[in-house]
Parts: sequence; C-alpha cells; structure tokens
Amino acid sequence: MSEKNHIEKKDIFDKIMSLPGLRILEPFYKKNKEVLLYLFFGGLSFIVSIASYAYFNVVLEINELIANIFSWILAVVFAFVTNKIWVFCSKNDSFFEFFREMLSFFAGRLATLGIEEAILLIFITCLSFPSMTVKVVAQIVVILLNYVISKLFVFKGSK
Repeated sequence: MSEKNHIEKKDIFDKIMSLPGLRILEPFYKKNKEVLLYLFFGGLSFIVSIASYAYFNVVLEINELIANIFSWILAVVFAFVTNKIWVFCSKNDSFFEFFREMLSFFAGRLATLGIEEAILLIFITCLSFPSMTVKVVAQIVVILLNYVISKLFVFKGSK
C-alpha cells in the first residue's frame, strides 16, 4: 500500500493534539508520542499506586510491604491495559500472542516489584525513613525500569 493511500487512524490523543490551540505542539507530539503517552499513563499508574498504597498503609494501617503488593496489583493491571492499547498500540492476532505479552508484562513488573520491595524494606523498615517519601522515590525508579522492560521485551513487536 502506498503512503498516499495509507490513512493513519487517529486515537483520542491524536485528535486532542490536532485541536487549534495545540497544533503548534503536534510535530513534537508525533515525534515523541510513545514516550509522552508512557509518561502520561505512567503518571496515572503512579497515582493509582501511591493512592492505593496510602489507603492500605496509612488509612488501613497495613504493613508497608503488604500494602505495596496490594497497590502493585492495582497499578499493574491498569498499566497493562493502558500500555497495550495506547502506549505501544499492541494488536494480537492470537490468544497465544496476547497471553505471551501479558505474561512477559507481569514478569517484568514482578522483577521491578522485587526492586521496589527491597527499597521499601531498606529505607522504611530498616532505616525508618518516611513511608510516603520512600514510596514516591521508589515509584520513579520503577517507572523508568518498567519502560525499558516494556519497550525492549514485552511490546517489542508493536508499532
């Protein structure tokens, strides 16, 4: 199919960027769309993680490591759906491909959960740093690692 005949389907974010006041940013957006969407949805995953962690740890007074696992589950499910649909625009032709992608996504997130749990254990449990401060810093580390894992190993055939 020639480029002239190929019409790219616009998603909601493309439509927003083509609004009159935002058109000036459209070239930057198109060039960096994947990273910008990852940061946007990573930010929303961050909010899901922090808010649910605060609820479990601060409100319900659940141990920080257990609260982190509960918040991790919520954030990872949210992240998988948003990364698959909008960030990496992954389309699967088979259940096997979908399952492989989901399994590798969760495996990568389990690896970064281990890193996050270690950070929380060392800085909160052992060194008595403030729980929410450590959680926020740990989330920044995790978001960066998760992008690399998703880009290189999970959604590598996408786009």
